[in-house]
Amino acid sequence: MSTLNLDDFSDLIERPDGGVRRDAEERRARLIVPQGALGRLDELGEWLAPAQGSVPIRPISQPRLVLFAGDHGVASLGVSRRPAGGATDLVRAVLAGESPAAILARRLEVPVRVVDMALDCDPETLPAEVVRHRVRRGSGRIDIEDALTAEEAEAAFRAGMAVADEEADRGTDLVVLGDVSVGGTTAAAVLIAALCGTDASVVTGRGGEAIDDLAWMRKCAAVRDALRRARPVLGDQLALLATVGGADLTAMTGFLLQSAVRHTPVLLDGVVTSAAALVAQRVAFRAPDWWLAGHDSGEPGQAKALDRMAVEPLIDHGVKVGEGTGALLSLPLVQASAALLGDLPERPRPTHAVPEE
Repeated sequence: MSTLNLDDFSDLIERPDGGVRRDAEERRARLIVPQGALGRLDELGEWLAPAQGSVPIRPISQPRLVLFAGDHGVASLGVSRRPAGGATDLVRAVLAGESPAAILARRLEVPVRVVDMALDCDPETLPAEVVRHRVRRGSGRIDIEDALTAEEAEAAFRAGMAVADEEADRGTDLVVLGDVSVGGTTAAAVLIAALCGTDASVVTGRGGEAIDDLAWMRKCAAVRDALRRARPVLGDQLALLATVGGADLTAMTGFLLQSAVRHTPVLLDGVVTSAAALVAQRVAFRAPDWWLAGHDSGEPGQAKALDRMAVEPLIDHGVKVGEGTGALLSLPLVQASAALLGDLPERPRPTHAVPEE
């Protein structure tokens, strides 16, 4: 019998320290640069200080890119430009340092961690550290069958929690969260449509490689059919993830919730991470206070999810490639906010001459 109770997260997750926020605001008012002059960087500082529990803000010194990977059975319907089971090639490119995210991470000196949850390949073909949390080979075709069994969903959720604990224990002070998947944006669209009460066409985008009209229509049909299967389990978030999510999305949800428990701030990437965040918000309403949206990927499902969580993307450069790339581009903004609001000097206090007798 399962001992996992998602309701516990509502009690375990606290909002960032309001007292620290007030102290940070008071310090900000004393800096030599007037309030508001730093624009969005000031807003980031208002988020960072209580998230760190520190005034002045500490530098972001140990960020990490964490990518959850998996293949989705729904990709066999031709909803992506990449072939079903093609996420393994994407993972190998990341590990070889040849993907956009890997190249950016190297330039930004951000370590990369890939967590295989459901890649459709022999686990022996990938490093042991990558595959040690895998729960199955590929997720089920969500338009006609469950993505995971209940036992697999719990294992994936716990794996995400374990990764969050490992990152917190090693001193990671900011996680850039992304996915490496084929078919993942379809599963994400289903979750977002189900939780926001919208139709398939409202949340279905064209993915990172801009599928054509026929593929988009196939994707909409798959989302529509999966949405019918999702609605009966809307009240149980773990069952929802098992029915129409997948091992990677389920692990990301567990990761986001446990990161909030451990007070680890997270930068979200695109529609897949946003979908996991939306599920996590349903579990614990205070959890989104620990997350930022790195960028606007242009996917309608992401916009819907972020609007529902009242989270505004940091940048909008039209980056659709996924794998944490867009969120990595926003990382220097967060680091700049920490540097400026942590190191800018305060204005000299006025001195008053003592009148002569």
